[in-house]
Amino acid sequence: MGKLTARTVDKHRLYELSVQEPGADLDFAERQYRRRRGTPPRLVREDFCGTAALSCKWVRRRRANRALGVDLDPNVLAWGRRHNLAPLGEAAERVTLVEANVLDVQAPKADMTLAMNFSYWVFKTRPELVRYLRSAYRGLKPDGVMVLDAFGGSDSQVVLEEKRRVAGQAFTYVWDQAKFNPITNEITCHIHFEFPDGSRMPRAFTYHWRLWSLTEVCEALRETGFRTADVYWEGEGQDGEGDGVFRRTTRAENCPGWIAYIVAAK
Repeated sequence: MGKLTARTVDKHRLYELSVQEPGADLDFAERQYRRRRGTPPRLVREDFCGTAALSCKWVRRRRANRALGVDLDPNVLAWGRRHNLAPLGEAAERVTLVEANVLDVQAPKADMTLAMNFSYWVFKTRPELVRYLRSAYRGLKPDGVMVLDAFGGSDSQVVLEEKRRVAGQAFTYVWDQAKFNPITNEITCHIHFEFPDGSRMPRAFTYHWRLWSLTEVCEALRETGFRTADVYWEGEGQDGEGDGVFRRTTRAENCPGWIAYIVAAK
């Protein structure tokens, strides 16, 4: 990426490098689909797709794979077309990006829908969440599967700032939990970036979310018609950190911070 300073970098590329792991998300999601259906999914829908990194990663895997990305922001979609779709060459024809509200898109019906990076937390009331999940349900084929992620733990409900030097990159990612309302569970978070020259990109991204519990999301999924809704909890390595291996469970030890997947099947 060349010499990095706050004036020379692209915030979307920084986000992809420091936040997203589309390969890991797709590995997990495809494995869950195969276990339930016995065949690989072909059409994957990426809700709140942003730069469509996951959609593009999916079509690179096999010639038969297709992706549908949905997002409201025309600017970030345009960035994705330039920087992620264009390098695909002919494979870009198998990616469809739609500028629309995820509540409104129903066709084509997908084998699997993913809502990653806690994006669905933009819905702050139960009726809003149920409306989204019901829309996602209708947008799936009869044997469709939906995968979401979530985070939590005691640290998720306090004001804090965490810094992490991004592996292999000359910049630091800063996660800033700026506000939390314990009455509504609403949380305001920012992402900042810091660079070796001392410059800083403050509030490159800001999120106003509701911190949903795993129980609440699973109950809402079942209410909207999904036959099953299971939690996959991350294991712990010898260093006490997450090991990247997620297993289905109904019991887990409480800890200051955790990340989990939720898998729902029609």
